[in-house]
Amino acid sequence: MSLMQSRTMMLNPADGEVLVDEQELAFQQLKIKIHERLVDELDLSMLAHVSHEELSEEVRQISKELLVEEKVDLETTDRERMLDELFDEVFGLGPLEALMRDDAVSDILVNNAHTVYIERHGRLEESNVIFADDKHLIRIIQRIVSRVGRRIDELSPMVDARLPDGSRINAVIPPMALDGPSLSIRRFGRNPMRIDDLVNNNTVQQDVVEFLSAAIDARVSFLVSGGTGAGKTTLLNALTQFIPSDERVVTIEDSAELQLQNRHIVRMETRPPNNEGTGEITQRSLVRNSLRMRPDRIIIGEVRGAEALDMLQAMNTGHEGSLTTIHANDSLDALSRLELMVAMSGYDLPIPVVRQYINSGISLIVHLARLKGGIRRVMQVSEIVSIREGGFHLEDIFGFEQTGVDELGVAQGEFYFTGYRPKCLSKLRAAGVRLPDELFDKRRVPVRS
Repeated sequence: MSLMQSRTMMLNPADGEVLVDEQELAFQQLKIKIHERLVDELDLSMLAHVSHEELSEEVRQISKELLVEEKVDLETTDRERMLDELFDEVFGLGPLEALMRDDAVSDILVNNAHTVYIERHGRLEESNVIFADDKHLIRIIQRIVSRVGRRIDELSPMVDARLPDGSRINAVIPPMALDGPSLSIRRFGRNPMRIDDLVNNNTVQQDVVEFLSAAIDARVSFLVSGGTGAGKTTLLNALTQFIPSDERVVTIEDSAELQLQNRHIVRMETRPPNNEGTGEITQRSLVRNSLRMRPDRIIIGEVRGAEALDMLQAMNTGHEGSLTTIHANDSLDALSRLELMVAMSGYDLPIPVVRQYINSGISLIVHLARLKGGIRRVMQVSEIVSIREGGFHLEDIFGFEQTGVDELGVAQGEFYFTGYRPKCLSKLRAAGVRLPDELFDKRRVPVRS
C-alpha cells in the first residue's frame, strides 16, 4: 500500500488545531531515516569532480539500494518522489525545494514543522509540505543560513539575510520561537515586472504612469508607500526604467531586493553585527557614504530609521529625483512616519523645521495597497501642497476606489482623476517635459478584471 494513498488528518476537536497528515508524516520520517544512511554512504570527496547529472544518478542508485535494505514497500509514484526528495535533502532545501522551483510562489511561510503556507498569485494558501519534526526543519534552516555565511543557534536564534538568488529569508528558532522553528522566505521573480505588466494587470493606470515617468525625468523626488506585500518594491523597480541612462544611481538596502533596469548603478547593502557585536554597517552610514560617490540619484530600498534625515539632506542638496519606499497605511501616515524617523536621528529639531525639510525635499507620495483577493492597486498619488498649522496639506491627483468584491472575493473598483493640477507641473515644464492638459481632467475609469 502506498504511503500517499490515504491522507488522514489528526485533528484535536477541542481547539481545532490540525496537527499533521499522518501518511505524509510517515513519508517524511522514512525519508529522514534513509537520508541519514545516505550521507554515511556518499563519498563526499568526489563531489567536486563529477557533474550534476552524475551526482544525481549516484545518489539515486545508493538511495535505491538503501530502500531495498530497509525493506520499504513503495508504489512507483511514491518511490520516484522519495528518490527525488532524497537528493534535495542532501544538496537542496529538502521539502521546500519544490516550492523554490515554482515561479508562481512569492512567499513561503513555515509556521512550524507541520504548517507551511505559501502565497501564490497574491493569495495565501496552506501547502501540503511538512517536515518530519523540528530537528528536520532546523537542519534545513541551518543549511540556508550557512549558504550566506551566517549561523543560527540558541545564542543567536534569529537570522535575517538574502539568498544568492535574491530571496529574502527570516528564520527564528527556540528559545525565541515558542512553538518551534519558524522560517519566512520572500521570493522575487527571475524577470522583474516591467511597467507595462503593472498596467496590464491594473496595478496602475496608464495615465498615472505617464505622469510619474515625467516626474522622474524632471527629477521630482517622491515616496512609494504601502503595507507589507503591497508591491512597493515592484513598482519602484518598474519606475526606474524612466531614469535617464546617463545618470549615476546609487542604491542602498537592508537586503538587496531592487532589480533596477539601469546600467550606471552602484548597489550597496547593510551588514548586521557579527557574533561579537561588531562590524555593523547601517543604512545611515551607507547614505552618508553615497554622497561621496558622485550620485545623480540615491534610491533607498526602504527608509525605516535615522537615515531618513540623511536622505532628506541629500534630496535638498542637489540629489533631486531620489526615491525610496516606506511602510505606511496612507499618504498622510507616510509623512507622519517620516517625521518620527527624523526624530530618531538624535538631533532635537523642532517639528516645523522637520516638516519644512520634508516639504522641500519630497513632492509626491505614491501609495499602494493589497486588496481582497490579493490584487495590488495604486490607491493614491498625492502632492504635498503646503504645510498648515497641525500638519501637511495634501492634494490627491489620482486614486483608486474599491466599490465591492466579485463572486470570487476579489476586490473591484475604479481609478479616478480628481481634476487637480499639481504644482510640480511647472518643474516638469522647466525640464522640458510637457503633459497634455486633459491628462488631469476629472473622470473615473472602471477596472476590467
